[in-house]
Amino acid sequence: MTKIAAPSGTDAHSGTDAHSGTAAPSGTDAHRKTAAHTATAGPTPTYGYSAERDALVKRLHRIEGQVRGIEKMVAGDRYCIDIITQIAAVSTALEAVGLEILDAHVKHCVAGALASGDEEAAAEKSRELLDAVRRFTRTR
Repeated sequence: MTKIAAPSGTDAHSGTDAHSGTAAPSGTDAHRKTAAHTATAGPTPTYGYSAERDALVKRLHRIEGQVRGIEKMVAGDRYCIDIITQIAAVSTALEAVGLEILDAHVKHCVAGALASGDEEAAAEKSRELLDAVRRFTRTR
């Protein structure tokens, strides 16, 4: 049986990001666990992207290396167009990772909330999804 977990990262008590200690993004509900999640969640949450976590981390490390390369290009006074080309490559790579995680969220978290029959959970996941899409498309 696949465990369904809340897509948190936010401390439910303080509303801060559990990893960085910064405030949760505006409009983020600090209490994200829904009935669909709390009913089946175990000690270690499983998210839609979990099966691909290692590959995603590897891709993010590659992107991090590209960003460091851009920093070196700027420090080394490289040609503007070469730097812009590398920035575009990083943006495209991050976009691809973001879309993959968003796709996994829809197929796992949103689908799980809809399948649970819990109308409140389904509505919350739908709102959360639309907010994420709005944030994601605003970056363009």
